[in-house]
Amino acid sequence: MKNNLQNKMYQLQRTPFVTYGILVITVVMFLIMTYNGGSQNPFTLIRYGAKVNELIVFGEWWRLITPAFLHIGLTHMLFNGIIVYFLGIQLEKIIGHFRFLLLYLLSGLLGNAASFALNTSISAGASTAVFGMFASTLVLARLYPYHSGIQRLSRDYLVLIVINVVLGLFSTSIDNAGHFGGMLGGYLTMYALSSRNALNNPTKRRVLYGLAYILIFIILILIGYNRTSRLGF
Repeated sequence: MKNNLQNKMYQLQRTPFVTYGILVITVVMFLIMTYNGGSQNPFTLIRYGAKVNELIVFGEWWRLITPAFLHIGLTHMLFNGIIVYFLGIQLEKIIGHFRFLLLYLLSGLLGNAASFALNTSISAGASTAVFGMFASTLVLARLYPYHSGIQRLSRDYLVLIVINVVLGLFSTSIDNAGHFGGMLGGYLTMYALSSRNALNNPTKRRVLYGLAYILIFIILILIGYNRTSRLGF
């Protein structure tokens, strides 16, 4: 009986339920928006939590998180959902459920803060969190240089980072500020949350990365607030 309980606990630990949960929320929100006006309808996007700078200034700060669970069109959702599924499962098994959840949310948060600071358009999508997930694989490769699986994972997603950055530079419809902010958020968060057993990452360094995240977030919020206020809403 004890062995069965241990096996069940092990299976629970290995099941990427955070990744599944994120995908379920994403699909449910897409279906709700589709039914209530369409996911590409600006009014529907605003109603369900897209990033709108003016509304953030008015106090709706939750719009710095909710865009990570909304998508503009089916293709947009499918593309991000596929990446969240495959990379999310791998990352969640490597760093654990709670750390992966924080990585996803904090990447999305900093990405949307960067978008708030530098992009006046309505925006939504998991891309901010996805780019943070991409960047986290680069950090893991540095922290675990002798782990062949992690090194291979990092190389594979480095190619996707380069492709997406290049595509973003040639498209006016892509929120590059959100992407780069999410990437920076994932990079800093992964260092801050990594294990003390990781190579060359003592507690002092992890604290510094965490403080750097907070400082950059505050700066971006101040820029976004002042810029939006100056434009007179």
